[in-house]
This record gives sequence, C-alpha cells and structure tokens, in this order.
Amino acid sequence: MKLGRRQFLKATTASLALAGAPGLARAAAPIVIGVPAAQSGPVGVADQQDWVNGISLAVDEINTAGGVNGRSIEIKVVDIDIMTPEGTSAAFLNLTESGVHAIASPFVLIPQPAMDAAAASGVPYLHGNTQTASLDLFKTNPQKYRNIFQLDVAETWYGSGFIRFITDLKSSGEWAPKNNKVHIVQGQIAYTQVISKAAQDAIAASGGQWQLGAVTDVQFPVQDWAPVIKALRDTDAGTIMIDHWVAAELAAFAQSYAYDPVEGALVYLQYGPSQPEFLELAGDAAEGMIWGTVYGTYNDARGAKFRKAYKAKYPGIMGMVYTGGGYDTAYLLAKAWNAADPADFDSVGNVLRDIDYRGVCGTYRFDKETQSGFSYPNMVKDPEAGQAHLFFQVQDGQHRIIAPAPVNETNFRKAPWM
Repeated sequence: MKLGRRQFLKATTASLALAGAPGLARAAAPIVIGVPAAQSGPVGVADQQDWVNGISLAVDEINTAGGVNGRSIEIKVVDIDIMTPEGTSAAFLNLTESGVHAIASPFVLIPQPAMDAAAASGVPYLHGNTQTASLDLFKTNPQKYRNIFQLDVAETWYGSGFIRFITDLKSSGEWAPKNNKVHIVQGQIAYTQVISKAAQDAIAASGGQWQLGAVTDVQFPVQDWAPVIKALRDTDAGTIMIDHWVAAELAAFAQSYAYDPVEGALVYLQYGPSQPEFLELAGDAAEGMIWGTVYGTYNDARGAKFRKAYKAKYPGIMGMVYTGGGYDTAYLLAKAWNAADPADFDSVGNVLRDIDYRGVCGTYRFDKETQSGFSYPNMVKDPEAGQAHLFFQVQDGQHRIIAPAPVNETNFRKAPWM
C-alpha cells in the first residue's frame, strides 16, 4: 500500500528520530503482505480486485487499532498473469525477492509455479485456489511446502456438495423436483472437469434418487448459448447444473435461458455469480438463479458488520467470495504475527498450522494432511468447525443465502420459470 505524502514524511521523521537506536528502528519497520493480483486478462480480474479490496479494508482496521505489536502492516500489490506459468512465477519471485513477510493470493490457475516460488524462500503463502492439484502437490513434499496453506477446500466439494444440497432441499419439502434427472453443462478446464466428475459420482452413489440426464460440453469463451438451451430442453431435467465459472458468460446464459427456459427446472450456476458483474449484466434474468461457493461471505452478525464497512468503502455491487476471503486473511496473518516474529517464517507457519480463527467466511482450521480448510456440512457437522458451503439464490435482485442452516438468511423461492 503506497503512503501518502504526509504519511511518508511522518514515517521518515520517525525513522530519523530512531537512527541512534537501531533495535527500535527495526521494531517499527512495517510488516509487508505481498499480494499477486491480476489487473487485466480474460478471467478472474473481478475476484482478484475483490481480494485486494478485502485485504486493504482489514489492514486499515488493524493499523488504526495499533497494528501488530506496534508495527503497521503494508500491502505490496503486483500484477500477475494467472493464465501462464511464466507470468505466475514472475509475480511470485517479484514478491519473494522484495522481502515480503507473507504472500496472500486469491487464486492462481496453475498452482505449481506459485507454490515452488514461495517454497524456495519459505515465506508463508496463503491462497484460495480451491484446487485438488494444490493439495496433491503439497502432499508430494510436505516439508518443502510446509508454509503453504489453502484457505478453503478442494473443488470436488462443489460437485458432491451440490448433490447434497438438492437432496436436502427436496427432503425439506421446499422443492419438489419434476423428475430425478440432473443435466450437467461442463466447461473444459481441469477445475470444472473435476467438479463435474464429483457431481456425477455423487449421482451414481445416490441409489437411484438422482439420475444423470445428460452431460453437455462448452468451451471458453462460450459464443452462443442457444445450442446449450436446446440440449437442456431436449433432456427436460428437473435439475440443471451449469458447471462454468465466468460471470459474464453465466450472465449471458441467464439472459438466453429467460427467453426459452426449461419449465419447472431448478437452475444452478457454479460460483461465477459471486462476481459483481453477474448481476450488472444479467439484470432481471438473474432472478431465481441459484449458485454456490465453498468459500463465501456470511451475513450473520460478524459478516453483516463486514459487509456494511466494505460497502461504505467500496460502493456498488459487492462480490460475495474473495472480499471476505481477503479480509479474513489479513486478520489471520495478524493473529499469527502477534504470536511469532514475522521474519521467522517457520515459526509463523507453526502458528498457522494450529490456528483456530473465526472470520467472516467461517472458521479457519487446517487439515494436517493437506494444510487446507474444512467444509461444513460436507466434512464437519459443527457449523463453527469450518467454512460453510454456501448456496445463494438471487431474490429481488440480491444474493441471499438459502443454505445451509444455521447460516442461511432466507428460504428457497420458486424461480419465475417454475
């Protein structure tokens, strides 16, 4: 975070005053969080900016409250090309070579270059990749990657968790599906393929409660949703899962679907509506759409307070995922730094391994086998023992949490086409 001129002069004066006391001068040096965040590109920019905004808000609050053991926190943001291994490595090396005390990243699409660059320096690296690939790489060499933590869980839970959601929704009596068929529309990147397979496996394991109606492939960028809409109408499934995460393209789907819907079907859009542009672009066509995230901002007392502060600083439509994720990560690091010297990376890593912190996105605890989070209710039964797999529905133009209890704000509402 850049200092204003007055702040810079005050910091310089304080530094000069402590010139004769080098120990005190070192103690007053800021703690720096490196943030690799994409400033441009075809995907992910909104999420990355949400993350920067969330961290910035938390750092302002922490510094206003006195910092960490008397030291302020600064943010060093660098641009990153998340689409290439070279661009990913370059951003992470920029940060490690500049001497940051931690790296906090919303996500990268190719995890190994980022993890290897962080591991070489030992710097604590916290990320929201939501990737099995990140966890598998960690397990190949836990010592090498000892200070790398995935804040949330693997993407597999998006697939199996969705089948759990529709099962629970049906059991509650809030929704009576017109048939047991599930039609999956799947993107072709590894992330969406893993989610699709997990959903298909859960359907197969349902004992006939659910049936795979059809699988339709789409390629990014999706130029025309009309053939997909036709396939959906031909299958006439009671449940539709659009396994594609780009907000603008999901908004285009919603608009196309509004003109030619599958009557009575429940429609789920995977993750992408969390990004602010979805509501902006989809308009009224978003009404009734359901989407989910394994890592999202609650609207309980803690979450509502954060949302209010965030919207005051960043007016407009608020992202529902990486805003809270970035905010929590700054506080998570501050808690670790209160207990360990920020320059002693392994000591900070040891604190993080045993941390138990309740943020606006749920509770952060790390699985010893993967150094990743826990999902409620997919992995733990106690809602305070992990991060809730949140399901939202667009109601009256707003994202409202409809599951799981007890963090839901409201109940499921029949969509206009239902």
